[in-house]
Amino acid sequence: MTIRWGSYKVKGFYDELIRVAGKPRPSAEALCQYLRNLSDREIEEYKTASEMAISVMGITFTVYCEEEGSIDRAWPFDIIPRIIPKSEWTQVEKGLKQRVKALNCFIDDIYHDQNIVKAGIFPAGLLENSVNFRPQCVGIDPPGGIWAHICGSDLVRDKDGVIYVLEDNLRVPSGVSYMLENRQVMKRVFPDLFENQNILPVDDYPSKLYDMLAAISPRVIEQPEIVVLTPGIYNSAYFEHAYLAQQMGAELVEGRDLVVEKDNCVYMRTVDGLSRVDVIYRRIDDMFLDPEAFHPDSHLGVPGLMRAWKAGNVALANAPGAGVADDKVVYAFVPEFIRYYLNEEPLVRNVPTYKCVDKDDKAYVLEHIAELVVKPANESGGYGMLIGPHASVKEREQFKKLIRKDPRNYIAQPMLMLSTAPTLVNNRVEPRHLDLRPFILSSPNDAYVTTGGLTRVALRKGSIVVNSSQGGGSKDTWIVDDEGR
Repeated sequence: MTIRWGSYKVKGFYDELIRVAGKPRPSAEALCQYLRNLSDREIEEYKTASEMAISVMGITFTVYCEEEGSIDRAWPFDIIPRIIPKSEWTQVEKGLKQRVKALNCFIDDIYHDQNIVKAGIFPAGLLENSVNFRPQCVGIDPPGGIWAHICGSDLVRDKDGVIYVLEDNLRVPSGVSYMLENRQVMKRVFPDLFENQNILPVDDYPSKLYDMLAAISPRVIEQPEIVVLTPGIYNSAYFEHAYLAQQMGAELVEGRDLVVEKDNCVYMRTVDGLSRVDVIYRRIDDMFLDPEAFHPDSHLGVPGLMRAWKAGNVALANAPGAGVADDKVVYAFVPEFIRYYLNEEPLVRNVPTYKCVDKDDKAYVLEHIAELVVKPANESGGYGMLIGPHASVKEREQFKKLIRKDPRNYIAQPMLMLSTAPTLVNNRVEPRHLDLRPFILSSPNDAYVTTGGLTRVALRKGSIVVNSSQGGGSKDTWIVDDEGR
């Protein structure tokens, strides 16, 4: 298992740590030298130590299968970190702030005057057929016009070395707790690495999240009551809900723990009676949030919650209706949003995207489907998509039928040659494809981007599906300060 970079083959992909001929990238030289000096026994010990830390810390994720239902599994983690130089990350950070600012402008516009539709930039037909547009939100004014307070934008790097935004997650983005726990595991296993390298911290995220939530409180008080609203223990992200609540010192609640009184304020049931709630970090989808406004049979939400929000008596993060921009067809227009609302050029690129709702784009996709990745507008987790080059003729023909039946629901993109990073697989170091999900917090007066994010790894050889529910794993992400080099 001894790591010899000379025998590590990048195979035509951009590798995050290694250049051609086994030479480390400048920001990864110290790490690669450290790993090269480890014996087989030491590597095995570090790997075992990381697995024990994950077990002791109780880091799990939930998967579902027909045979066994929901199963909690230990978090799949690779001990070789992914490194990005600070000089590069600074530009990405600026681009993400720019992007989320434009997305919030778009959402606010859509629920008010719809000027971007009147200007002919965003087609009205796309809005009419959007499954995430909420008529119940029209005319509402959340503080500062911020609808998506927490955004997780998925980034990928192609063979050209350029970072692209693959998609934006604006409804209830998850994964940040794993970013934080990955760092804690690495600090336990490799404390000496953190002493000798200038790795920028990620530990401040919970305090930044708390500050952002406190900033949107309708009551100006020293300590607003903030709660995390979870669907419950059977939700796949429950570990994260509990973790973030604990880290912020906030109460973790379910819908039955809250009540909206006649004054249109939200209260939490406690042993001492009702206690008013100011801010709800909700991890429940729109349609289950309030049975009075959405699904009448929902037992997960709080009756009257939308009334309290409309009255300005409680803040909701993310705001209901923010998902109107969490749509892969809407994604294709984000560069135009940036130009229209901010009068700026995008600092981070979109992946080239064909919109099947467009007649010419649809014709191209149907003709070149064997070369493209086809995605439904609102699926997540890597489900429901077609990877054309890896699909059978039968599968491609089935997707052609789906596209013809409902072109609004599909986009297509060229198959990117996702970057790789060295990964321990079966006692060998091999390249595996990965992506990155940084998290952006937006309040009326500030924006914050995590230092790096959650790196997800496709552990199966040749796979580009990084989701843990489909066999993916994760790495710690190091932003290394190279500006003093």
